[in-house]
Amino acid sequence: MGGGPAGAVLAGRLARAGLGVVVLERSPAWRWRAGGVFSSPATMAALRRAGVDPTALAAVARPIAAMRVETPSGSTFRLTYGADRGGEPAIGFDRSALDPALLRLAETAGADVRRAWTVTGVELDVVPTVMHARGPDGAETVLAADVVVGADGLRSIVARSAGVARATFLGERVGLTYHLADDTDRPCPDARMRILRDGYVGVAPVPGGRVNVGIVLGRSWRGRLARQGAGGVAREIVGGIPPAPDDSAAWRDGTPLDQIAGASPLGHRVTRRAGERWLLVGDAAGFLDPFTGEGLHRALVSADLAAAAILTARRGREGSFAAYDRAMRRRFLSKDAVSWLVQAFLARPALFEYAARRIEARPEVRATMGLVMGDLLPASRALDPRYLAALLAP
Repeated sequence: MGGGPAGAVLAGRLARAGLGVVVLERSPAWRWRAGGVFSSPATMAALRRAGVDPTALAAVARPIAAMRVETPSGSTFRLTYGADRGGEPAIGFDRSALDPALLRLAETAGADVRRAWTVTGVELDVVPTVMHARGPDGAETVLAADVVVGADGLRSIVARSAGVARATFLGERVGLTYHLADDTDRPCPDARMRILRDGYVGVAPVPGGRVNVGIVLGRSWRGRLARQGAGGVAREIVGGIPPAPDDSAAWRDGTPLDQIAGASPLGHRVTRRAGERWLLVGDAAGFLDPFTGEGLHRALVSADLAAAAILTARRGREGSFAAYDRAMRRRFLSKDAVSWLVQAFLARPALFEYAARRIEARPEVRATMGLVMGDLLPASRALDPRYLAALLAP
């Protein structure tokens, strides 16, 4: 259920293994939705494992030298994700090309991809599992399946039907994303993340002469959003981003290339990611924090682990789905803890500013932070008391 990156990659893996797979995707054609485009080299490696052709992958990915984090008081530090030490650079993805390519890859593998299908309900406590769906002609259809996979995002019907969906503890937040035209030819530029009062804005270059703008705003922005609308607030925030040494910021005056897509509430938590005949992947399996990024990488990891669980279950191994839940928990428990730690700092501007100045001045602390954020080092490294002492010591 859902033909985004997690659903498409999982469907392709299962179809290539000889299983009958149906993908129900609600949109008749790709359209821009609130989502991330900036990712670390770990995502490129995951896409290669998924079978994406290297030439096709290069066409949808723009190298990015670093993520430059900028505070209101003027502190700046660059997270290079290991590129300054011989690794691959970070990436800005063209999701309008990447997402359809992954879905076509699933179709080529033999998955039955049905576009413009809306799932209206799921019955998970019957055998086989039953899905109620509405096709492109509006006719109601009942489908039966041995296994249902929820790849249906933050408001996952599968998660709600299983009774595992929960709100996050981050409070009310709104996400806004869109693209602006960028006619400048900047080879391997930096992405930028500017901290705002009760929010932040990220700008990442992507293929096709564009930059992606992603804005996250807390509760205090509610009144201004009501008065000015999403477009007015976005223009004001983007207009306030100053030029940088390697960025004239001419893109601020670029033509908006799509409607602003919004997401609220911005967060999703689940108590479990699997049951007897169902699994959750991608954002449906839990989404916490756009600031630390890597939602796309997490989606691909979940697809890998879910494919392994389904295939082992088909071979008769009991407990495969429970093992998937444990594997996801182990894989991302420390990263989620890091995300909560970052959010705690963001909620206290003086504390974030203190940490930013130390990250700026301490190369080894900065390098470890980038590798952890990019899923290139275990997130537990950033929780080690010795690392925290090196980060926070005066």
